[in-house]
Amino acid sequence: MTAAVEPAAADAPVGGSLVSVQDLKVHFPIKRGLIVDRTVGHVYAVDGVDLEIRRGETYGLVGESGCGKSTLGRGMLRLVEPTGGKVVFDGTDLVTLKGESLRKMRRRIQMVFQDPMSSLDPRQSVESILVEGLRAHGLDKGREATGKRLRQLLSAVGLPSTSLRKYPHEFSGGQRQRIGIARALAVEPDLIIADEPVSALDVSVQAQVVNLLEELQEEFGLTYLVIAHDLAVVRHISDRVGVMYLGGIVEEASSDDLYTEPLHPYTKALLSAIPVPDPEVEDRRERILLTGDLPSPANPPNGCRFHTRCPWKQETKCATDRPVLREVRPGHRVACHWAEDIEAGRIRPHEVETVLVEESAISPDVSLIGPSSVGEVLNP
Repeated sequence: MTAAVEPAAADAPVGGSLVSVQDLKVHFPIKRGLIVDRTVGHVYAVDGVDLEIRRGETYGLVGESGCGKSTLGRGMLRLVEPTGGKVVFDGTDLVTLKGESLRKMRRRIQMVFQDPMSSLDPRQSVESILVEGLRAHGLDKGREATGKRLRQLLSAVGLPSTSLRKYPHEFSGGQRQRIGIARALAVEPDLIIADEPVSALDVSVQAQVVNLLEELQEEFGLTYLVIAHDLAVVRHISDRVGVMYLGGIVEEASSDDLYTEPLHPYTKALLSAIPVPDPEVEDRRERILLTGDLPSPANPPNGCRFHTRCPWKQETKCATDRPVLREVRPGHRVACHWAEDIEAGRIRPHEVETVLVEESAISPDVSLIGPSSVGEVLNP
């Protein structure tokens, strides 16, 4: 893109830790009263998250709506203030930074938002949107040099240079998302947090944007945190995947391990909801149906957060002790007291909650799984 960016080798290995999130908490106060505000409780949106993102990798974060994954990404960037914990980025705890120190560090961490139309100023042209970040971080090198840089940015994301004079409403959804990616790339970041980058796009456009992200990562050595609910997209793009439920990480593993051998009951239920293109296999396979509603993050259950809906729950520990995220296999962490027993078949699911798909009139929750054809489009 520019001489200041050193392209990474196509087969460069993933490096050491770039980001270490330690016991991160984001709690929002619940206030009551018109004259005198008083806090009557909290929404525990993120409640004790630990994760690590390595240089050059793509870390996928999945979970159903309301689990706190978007709040986690915003908390890491300090767009919302953490209640506690640490976000150690390249050796510096972002939670302790203030003022100019925090502003300078934000150049190295950029965000691509879910809805490009609401994240782009409709009154600004594309040129103005891209130049704004350059000027804010002292990267504006004069009219001629900046103009060349902007054209290179648009070329990198697959847009013509004539786009500079246009406004966001003149583009399609996929093109607007490309502008959002170009804006993030403009300040040469090390980490890009992509919050649902393709959820509002058509399936064919999703594939284009996902492939673009991969190409840019290979060219510029970027590190990604991709937040999504579409499991097909996450599997395609991610090196490692974390599964989030009600404010905490319940399972983390490499993409292949997580999708082929999930160990946490919640992950098993999520993956069992993905439709299989083969109708014969789809008719024979079992699907885990979860009973009950998702608990309120303002009043999470004691013990394991998932035990109120878990088909494998036991009378001991599940309702009283919150499981820690522990390594069950090399590189595979699970927050479940009984993960080994469930995997070995020593604990069986309650029969009433496990049914054959062909016997069920309940259709999969598309808000969790996204379109089943994405994987085919991404891997023609």
